[in-house]
Amino acid sequence: MNISLQYAQITVNDLDESLAFYRDALGLEVRNDVGSDGQRWVTLGSAAQPDLELVLSEPHAGRSKDDGDALQQLLVKGALPIQVFRTDDLDATFEAVRAAGAEVLQEPIVQPWGPRDCAFRDPSGNMVRFNQA
Repeated sequence: MNISLQYAQITVNDLDESLAFYRDALGLEVRNDVGSDGQRWVTLGSAAQPDLELVLSEPHAGRSKDDGDALQQLLVKGALPIQVFRTDDLDATFEAVRAAGAEVLQEPIVQPWGPRDCAFRDPSGNMVRFNQA
């Protein structure tokens, strides 16, 4: 049996604002921009992992009002799961993301458990980390 991850969900407040971060600052390519029943979601990917797509959607997309409201509250609190990206040049990645205006949470350091990494908040408040490959 061969199992691999195909999609990973990132909940955001504003798709267009988030595209400026994930597409423009991180350099991910838009694979799909889909609208259906008044909702919209965007998938992005990297040439380094052509079979994996990140799905950006707003809290109420495809969810009940109660579930969307609950997810919105978690998003506002910054309590959703973090995203961890791998890069071959942490310093260049850090400078590019900082120059794009992202909130810096941690400058590049070597962590006690091994990786050299840094951290930002995306425009919706999600924590996004970068590890040196």
